Amino acid sequence: MPVTVPRAAAEHLHAEEASADAVVASLVLCSVSAQAPVLAEIRRVLRPGGTFAFYERVRSDRRFSPPSRTCWLRLAVVCRGCHPNRDTVAAIEAAGFAPVTTRRLNFAVHPLSPPVAHVLGAAVSPGPPASS
Repeated sequence: MPVTVPRAAAEHLHAEEASADAVVASLVLCSVSAQAPVLAEIRRVLRPGGTFAFYERVRSDRRFSPPSRTCWLRLAVVCRGCHPNRDTVAAIEAAGFAPVTTRRLNFAVHPLSPPVAHVLGAAVSPGPPASS
């Protein structure tokens, strides 16, 4: 089966409305400036019942005092645009995807680096957003 991977901004995918059976995002929603427009675009290109599969850095579910906004902005610069303090699963649900199934995990890129929270999941598109 042929697979096409065109180069495009996440907010402007080069695909017709309801033309994709599946969309896969890996470390995308943690790096875009705003998640809602990207999720609306994913819904636009997915056919009703299509699958959105994702692997993303997310906010830790451990209880601790959250760092300041300035700290997160500096971390985003160091991590090349990553915003690891987002509740990505809530954003996916707010965008209308359902059901959302997820598995949380912590992953460290090196044995001496601290683990970072990630989520692996899948969701089903109800079809394009009403505003498209």
